[in-house]
Amino acid sequence: MARVSLDIKDHIAQVTLTRGDKMNALDQEMLEAIVATGESLIDRPDVRAVVLAGEGASFCAGLDVMSFAGFAGQDAEALLMPRSHGNSNLFQRVCTVWRDVPVPVIAALQGVCFGGGMQIALGADMRIATPTCKLAVMEMKWGLVPDMGGMAILPGLMRADEMRKLIYTAAPIPASEGRDMGLVTELAEDPLARAHALAAEIAAKSPTAIRSAKALARFAETSASEDAVLLEESRAQSRLIGTPEQMEAVMANIQKRAPQFK
Repeated sequence: MARVSLDIKDHIAQVTLTRGDKMNALDQEMLEAIVATGESLIDRPDVRAVVLAGEGASFCAGLDVMSFAGFAGQDAEALLMPRSHGNSNLFQRVCTVWRDVPVPVIAALQGVCFGGGMQIALGADMRIATPTCKLAVMEMKWGLVPDMGGMAILPGLMRADEMRKLIYTAAPIPASEGRDMGLVTELAEDPLARAHALAAEIAAKSPTAIRSAKALARFAETSASEDAVLLEESRAQSRLIGTPEQMEAVMANIQKRAPQFK
């Protein structure tokens, strides 16, 4: 995986896009490496949080312009329509894989986060960005629509009119505006350090409860039925109450010490 690195320490997995000299622009090899790395974390019980980052000056500038030529020569329907990765194609999976990773994923954003890069970041649970970071849903610039998973997430993050403006104009916005819109969780001068601090805080909590919370949040976001959400909430809680991890969390709070989870 020459395009992506993975480092796991203290139950935190850092996934880094490693094409910094190209602003981490997405080519076929990087798309495949991102998906493979994300999928490798789905069944890792030792991982409690993930930090998603890009090396160099920018998180990700989107699809490598040189890749357009290669894609232009292919049958678009044959390229995009097959569901090669569950309910998505390869391009969409770079976003959706992070939603399927069962632990919280925090994206650290700097420089530019454009097009496909923006949609990769949308797959994370949270996005920490520098105040100077620029965000854009860039596809309209090339006569295209967002097609890398973002449309499954954007409507739940922001107002419909703001989403449409972002898509229709392809205009970059500063991260401070993105925060006001719901695209950015926090601003930080050093988003990678802040992401790791937040990941460490999460990793210190009950691993089972954190995984259950992410699954419950995903269920609540995608369910159209209040009855179903309330039932799933009760089901998730009933599976946690009285377990060794839950009891350890209680005792640690009573004894004013850090909990110890296996």
